[in-house]
Amino acid sequence: MVEYLSRVTIIRVRKPVKRDLNTDIEWLSKSFGLFNIRDKEKSCYRLFIELLKAAKNKYMISSDELAARCNLTRGTVVHHLNKLMEAGIVVKEGRRYMLRVANLEALVREIRRDMERSFEDLKEIAEEIDSTLELSDKENVY
Repeated sequence: MVEYLSRVTIIRVRKPVKRDLNTDIEWLSKSFGLFNIRDKEKSCYRLFIELLKAAKNKYMISSDELAARCNLTRGTVVHHLNKLMEAGIVVKEGRRYMLRVANLEALVREIRRDMERSFEDLKEIAEEIDSTLELSDKENVY
Protein backbone atom coordinates (compact mmCIF):
# COMPACT_ATOMS: atom_id res chain seq x y z
CA MET A 1 0.00 0.00 0.00
CA VAL A 2 1.40 3.39 -1.01
CA GLU A 3 0.65 6.08 1.52
CA TYR A 4 0.04 9.56 0.15
CA LEU A 5 1.01 12.27 2.59
CA SER A 6 0.06 15.88 2.31
CA ARG A 7 0.25 18.55 4.97
CA VAL A 8 -2.01 21.50 4.37
CA THR A 9 -1.48 24.49 6.61
CA ILE A 10 -4.00 27.27 6.63
CA ILE A 11 -3.49 30.09 9.09
CA ARG A 12 -6.30 32.51 9.69
CA VAL A 13 -4.74 35.93 9.23
CA ARG A 14 -6.69 39.17 9.23
CA LYS A 15 -7.02 40.48 5.67
CA PRO A 16 -4.94 43.60 5.09
CA VAL A 17 -6.68 46.95 5.21
CA LYS A 18 -4.20 48.52 2.80
CA ARG A 19 -4.48 46.51 -0.41
CA ASP A 20 -1.82 46.30 -3.08
CA LEU A 21 -0.29 43.42 -5.00
CA ASN A 22 2.67 42.86 -2.67
CA THR A 23 0.55 43.07 0.48
CA ASP A 24 -2.01 40.67 -0.97
CA ILE A 25 0.66 38.14 -2.00
CA GLU A 26 2.27 38.40 1.43
CA TRP A 27 -1.12 37.87 3.10
CA LEU A 28 -1.84 34.84 0.92
CA SER A 29 1.62 33.45 1.71
CA LYS A 30 1.08 33.91 5.45
CA SER A 31 -2.31 32.25 5.17
CA PHE A 32 -0.68 29.23 3.47
CA GLY A 33 1.84 29.08 6.32
CA LEU A 34 4.80 29.97 4.10
CA PHE A 35 6.31 32.08 6.84
CA ASN A 36 8.05 30.49 9.75
CA ILE A 37 9.57 32.18 12.78
CA ARG A 38 12.91 30.55 11.90
CA ASP A 39 12.74 31.86 8.31
CA LYS A 40 13.94 35.37 9.17
CA GLU A 41 14.95 36.15 5.58
CA LYS A 42 11.55 35.11 4.17
CA SER A 43 13.31 32.66 1.89
CA CYS A 44 10.20 30.52 1.35
CA TYR A 45 8.18 33.62 0.47
CA ARG A 46 10.89 34.76 -1.98
CA LEU A 47 10.85 31.31 -3.53
CA PHE A 48 7.05 31.50 -3.85
CA ILE A 49 7.37 34.86 -5.65
CA GLU A 50 9.80 33.32 -8.16
CA LEU A 51 7.41 30.41 -8.70
CA LEU A 52 4.61 32.92 -9.36
CA LYS A 53 6.79 34.69 -11.93
CA ALA A 54 7.56 31.36 -13.59
CA ALA A 55 3.83 30.52 -13.65
CA LYS A 56 3.06 33.86 -15.27
CA ASN A 57 5.55 33.03 -18.03
CA LYS A 58 4.35 29.39 -18.21
CA TYR A 59 7.84 28.27 -17.33
CA MET A 60 9.05 25.43 -15.12
CA ILE A 61 12.10 26.31 -13.07
CA SER A 62 14.97 24.28 -11.61
CA SER A 63 16.19 24.44 -8.04
CA ASP A 64 19.50 25.86 -9.29
CA GLU A 65 17.69 28.70 -11.08
CA LEU A 66 15.59 29.38 -8.00
CA ALA A 67 18.70 29.43 -5.81
CA ALA A 68 20.38 31.96 -8.11
CA ARG A 69 17.31 34.19 -8.39
CA CYS A 70 16.65 34.17 -4.63
CA ASN A 71 20.31 34.33 -3.62
CA LEU A 72 19.89 31.16 -1.52
CA THR A 73 21.77 27.90 -1.29
CA ARG A 74 20.40 25.05 -3.33
CA GLY A 75 19.92 23.10 -0.08
CA THR A 76 17.67 25.84 1.33
CA VAL A 77 15.70 25.97 -1.91
CA VAL A 78 15.22 22.18 -2.01
CA HIS A 79 14.13 22.22 1.65
CA HIS A 80 11.43 24.81 0.93
CA LEU A 81 10.40 23.15 -2.34
CA ASN A 82 9.87 19.88 -0.48
CA LYS A 83 7.66 21.70 2.04
CA LEU A 84 5.71 23.35 -0.79
CA MET A 85 5.26 20.00 -2.55
CA GLU A 86 4.10 18.40 0.71
CA ALA A 87 1.56 21.21 1.08
CA GLY A 88 0.25 20.60 -2.45
CA ILE A 89 1.35 24.02 -3.69
CA VAL A 90 4.19 22.94 -5.99
CA VAL A 91 4.73 19.94 -8.25
CA LYS A 92 7.93 18.57 -9.74
CA GLU A 93 8.46 17.23 -13.24
CA GLY A 94 11.92 15.84 -13.82
CA ARG A 95 14.29 18.43 -12.37
CA ARG A 96 11.92 21.37 -12.69
CA TYR A 97 9.25 22.81 -10.43
CA MET A 98 6.09 24.79 -10.90
CA LEU A 99 2.95 25.79 -9.08
CA ARG A 100 0.47 22.92 -8.97
CA VAL A 101 -1.98 24.87 -11.14
CA ALA A 102 -1.80 27.86 -13.46
CA ASN A 103 -3.01 30.56 -11.07
CA LEU A 104 -3.61 31.31 -7.39
CA GLU A 105 -7.40 31.11 -7.52
CA ALA A 106 -7.17 27.59 -8.94
CA LEU A 107 -4.55 26.75 -6.31
CA VAL A 108 -6.91 27.82 -3.52
CA ARG A 109 -9.70 25.72 -5.07
CA GLU A 110 -7.44 22.66 -5.32
CA ILE A 111 -6.20 22.96 -1.75
CA ARG A 112 -9.78 23.38 -0.57
CA ARG A 113 -10.73 20.17 -2.41
CA ASP A 114 -7.78 18.39 -0.77
CA MET A 115 -8.97 19.51 2.64
CA GLU A 116 -12.59 18.54 1.93
CA ARG A 117 -11.47 15.05 0.85
CA SER A 118 -9.41 14.74 4.04
CA PHE A 119 -12.35 15.79 6.20
CA GLU A 120 -14.63 13.31 4.43
CA ASP A 121 -12.12 10.53 5.13
CA LEU A 122 -11.87 11.63 8.77
CA LYS A 123 -15.67 11.67 9.09
CA GLU A 124 -16.02 8.22 7.51
CA ILE A 125 -13.47 6.61 9.82
CA ALA A 126 -14.86 8.45 12.87
CA GLU A 127 -18.35 7.10 12.07
CA GLU A 128 -16.95 3.57 11.82
CA ILE A 129 -15.13 3.92 15.15
CA ASP A 130 -18.25 5.37 16.81
CA SER A 131 -20.30 2.49 15.48
CA THR A 132 -17.78 -0.13 16.63
CA LEU A 133 -17.56 1.44 20.10
CA GLU A 134 -21.32 2.05 20.17
CA LEU A 135 -20.85 5.74 20.77
CA SER A 136 -23.89 7.83 20.03
CA ASP A 137 -24.04 11.45 18.98
CA LYS A 138 -26.34 12.20 21.91
CA GLU A 139 -24.73 14.19 24.66
CA ASN A 140 -23.58 12.03 27.54
CA VAL A 141 -24.60 13.31 30.93
CA TYR A 142 -22.32 12.34 33.78
